[in-house]
Amino acid sequence: MLGYPQRMGVLSTIGDGFKDAFLMAWEVWWALVFGFAISAVVQAWVPRERIERALSGDGAGPLAKATGLGAASSSCSYAAIAIAKSLFQKGASASSALAFQFASTNLVWELGLVLWVLIGWQFTLAEYVGGLVMIVLMALLLRVFVSPRLEQEAREHAQAADTGHQHHTAGEQMTWRERLTSVSAWSDVAHNFRGDWQMLYKEITVGFLLAGFVAQLPNGFFNGLFLKGSPALIQTVWGAVIGPVIAVLSFVCSVGNVPLAAVLWSGGISFAGVMAFIFADLIVLPIIAIYRKYYGSKFALRIVALMFVTMVAAALIIDGSFSALGLIPHGPRPSRGDIFGSIKLDYKLFLNVIGVVIFTALFWLTQRRGVTDLVCGMKVDRAKAVRMNFAGETFYFCSTHCLHAFEVSPKDYLDKDTEASV
Repeated sequence: MLGYPQRMGVLSTIGDGFKDAFLMAWEVWWALVFGFAISAVVQAWVPRERIERALSGDGAGPLAKATGLGAASSSCSYAAIAIAKSLFQKGASASSALAFQFASTNLVWELGLVLWVLIGWQFTLAEYVGGLVMIVLMALLLRVFVSPRLEQEAREHAQAADTGHQHHTAGEQMTWRERLTSVSAWSDVAHNFRGDWQMLYKEITVGFLLAGFVAQLPNGFFNGLFLKGSPALIQTVWGAVIGPVIAVLSFVCSVGNVPLAAVLWSGGISFAGVMAFIFADLIVLPIIAIYRKYYGSKFALRIVALMFVTMVAAALIIDGSFSALGLIPHGPRPSRGDIFGSIKLDYKLFLNVIGVVIFTALFWLTQRRGVTDLVCGMKVDRAKAVRMNFAGETFYFCSTHCLHAFEVSPKDYLDKDTEASV
């Protein structure tokens, strides 16, 4: 049985884990909101034909456009895969969708800025160059892992995955200027926004909590894990392999993984290991689960394997290039106290306040114009929902799929609704 000092130590560690989880969430909250909002706009307003023309195919043109769109999206990993899914559903190729994900999690300015502040400009440069290297490697290796037939099956799965939870798309012919001033158009965006949060909030929450507790492991543990004292080449290669594994187990996303990357750097991991860890935020366990939900198990496992290979290879290429150019930093590494800091009056506070305003406004719009689908629990726009009159009442559904489920056994859903309202 633990004594009083041991119990207090355990409680202190638990408290620190929750605190660090909150600080990581604080780092990326605004990016999550902005990313999901962009995804909602894409799903609601961008016609399928335009996406097909811009991003279909495996050539350099669609890849470049997807890379530019990803770099401009300023989103975190969870939001990036939501946007990529909507692009893939609307006709973008697998290579373009993956290029968008790599760009939106490696080429965005806020990630580079946090890296620069915490561990130096060399890591920022490596992140941007490495992101481009990964996109090139992914495009070259895609067909080794994913056949055209499997890609088509994955697209059909992604489209079918929304059958029971159909997001609102641009049903009215409007110009972009008209959409910006239309309450109906913004209602489509709001319902897509809420739908994505309903689908992914559990994975996001669990990811932050686990990340906070992983950060409590002592530096000595990481020193042994990174084979400190071994020849430099072994440390470099091992770091590039173990970095993504740690990322997978730590559940950290996008900007939120930079503090842990700094912990790993201070703990002795190689430069390649830091970069591979940062690259690997697209294959953490909650995101792998989302890939399965979006695309099916077979495609999900193939693209995870593809991304792992490209992340390790890109990290080693960057390490070798930067070493040859004398760009790998030397000297004192940041302490853990330098990494997490505290909440204060700075640009993150301003951006997070804006994130809260956007989040609240979009959810408020779904409350004002929406009704709840009794079958799936999603909010749907009352004016655009599938509806049915039953027992003197009008019921609303997000799709014919949910309508048919209600028709088969209305009593089950009405009883459930009655129990929920008691």
